[in-house]
Amino acid sequence: MIIAMTGNNDGNPVTHFGKQVRKERLARGWTLAELARRSGIAAPHLSRIENGRRPPTENVATAMDAVFPERRGWFLEFYDESRAWAPAGFRDWPEHEDRSASLRVWMPGIAHGLLQTEDYARALIAAVPRTAAETAAARLEQRMDRQRRVLAREDPPSAWFIVDELCLYRQVGTAEMMAGQLRRLREVAAMETVTVQVLPAVAHCANASEFILADGAAYAEHVVGGYVFTDEETIAGLALRFDTLRGECYRVSGTAALLERLEATWASGGSRVIPMATAGPA
Repeated sequence: MIIAMTGNNDGNPVTHFGKQVRKERLARGWTLAELARRSGIAAPHLSRIENGRRPPTENVATAMDAVFPERRGWFLEFYDESRAWAPAGFRDWPEHEDRSASLRVWMPGIAHGLLQTEDYARALIAAVPRTAAETAAARLEQRMDRQRRVLAREDPPSAWFIVDELCLYRQVGTAEMMAGQLRRLREVAAMETVTVQVLPAVAHCANASEFILADGAAYAEHVVGGYVFTDEETIAGLALRFDTLRGECYRVSGTAALLERLEATWASGGSRVIPMATAGPA
């Protein structure tokens, strides 16, 4: 299993790959500029890889194997195996997400991965049948790392999240975990670069899947797969759907009031969670 290969890597393949590049570079006394010259990979890109801020590509892994032949193909082997930790269609998405100046995000039914607390995410991952413990741990760490990489980076994107009201009432884990998740939504909504709006339980145009819009790319996912799109027609169509959803949402102030009220409800044990039919803010 890949966990055995990585050793003390905190379960995060992106971080571990970067640490190994840095380890080999420093062992030879090379600067980033020297490694860039030998590998053909730009020094700023190598720096982001070493710091775990940019996932490696197949070209990077191949270049590292060529520069560090003593590792006997370790970089490409590790890259290939780590790809199995994420949905196939999602593997190319971080390249778009990491460099985008704006994100528009929708997911039906549950809080989006970029908004989840660690407890909430762990409970969701555990709900998938036949998930091995090491796989669950790797997925959890990747999800938390993605949040840090996207929302906590030095130049975070301008992000607009549409949150499905259904997810505020669907218990994931304990009532205490749900209170923590509502608190997390409020904290993210208070970030300077983030807008959060709740979509009430009404008929709308995007029941089928989550989708994320970045600059020049879109990612759409359903239960058996996900895909990255870069053609203008698809992106424009999804942007229209997002704006249509946004028009059906509670106002930002109404969303904030709803999140605060439901956080308190879950914190009290969840016994007074209001049925969906009467859940809207006054």
